Amino acid sequence: MKKTDDEKRRGGQNPRGKRNGGHAPEGKPGKGGLVADMRRNGASYLLTLPAAVYTFVFGYLTYPYLLIAFQRFNYRRNILNGEWIGMKNFEFFINSSYAFTITWNTLKLNMFFIGATTVAALVLALALNEVRVKWFVKASQAMMVFPTYLSWVVVSYMLYGIFSMDYGILNRTLAAFGVPAVNWYIKADVWPAILTVMRVWKGAGLNAVIFLAAMAAIDVSLYEAAEIDGASRAQRAWRITMPLIAPTVAILTLMAIGRIMYGDFGMIYALIGDNGVLFPTTDVIDTYVYRALRKIGDPAEATAIGLFQSAIGFVLVYGANKLTKRFFPEGAIY
Repeated sequence: MKKTDDEKRRGGQNPRGKRNGGHAPEGKPGKGGLVADMRRNGASYLLTLPAAVYTFVFGYLTYPYLLIAFQRFNYRRNILNGEWIGMKNFEFFINSSYAFTITWNTLKLNMFFIGATTVAALVLALALNEVRVKWFVKASQAMMVFPTYLSWVVVSYMLYGIFSMDYGILNRTLAAFGVPAVNWYIKADVWPAILTVMRVWKGAGLNAVIFLAAMAAIDVSLYEAAEIDGASRAQRAWRITMPLIAPTVAILTLMAIGRIMYGDFGMIYALIGDNGVLFPTTDVIDTYVYRALRKIGDPAEATAIGLFQSAIGFVLVYGANKLTKRFFPEGAIY
């Protein structure tokens, strides 16, 4: 049977959108709906259940409690019957003498963390991508990811073992060269660098594994063609690998920017604690709110600051995604 002109223009597709000669699946797509899909993939849904419950309880069910950011909170009253005070809870933070310092510290430290971790992860991934010994690559990945699962409390003791004035490895090494011991826990200027190094050590490995997974999806024929044309390894990495994993790098960076107003509370509080000498360079919004809540005991003010952080984060993600979509559409989240 001859094809009609209309079929030829459509590339030989039939009215259902299937190419001639192909076999269309019987029945409608998604037949049976969610219940049938859950029966077929019960194990997969079971694995996602804890995460789904956690997100629903601590994510969506907490939204109504954002109302207390605009109230004088009273434990005896319902959140719908609270005393409305407008923006006064936000003034607690904005009018604070520490507001600028801790906001700047939060932004500065997170920019250091995002930039250094991304660069370190890319370097590690590019280096391992050139290694052809599989057991070495697997062992390296395991060692890189291991720090991610260490508690910051454990890391704080490791750090103390390095920087302790009396027993620290660093001071003992300096003493061997006749250099006097230094009390690093009163040197506020060096701690942004120390925190950045610790964040890279703990987080770059996991990002590197993600980048390696993206590199594994690159067509090998591209590298073979470049090698035939005389491209060096560095040129292949720069001209082929980097452009093709750029969308993955962009998406991870955008997700990190979404939390740029959130200091890593677990990290900062475990490594710095209540050491007020280091606050000028290490105190962030989260630790400030925690201390304020601990001393004042007003959850409404803490909620107001949390809402402020979320709003700024949303604006930053939206703006960064907008710019990314304009200049690099493949790296945009939506």
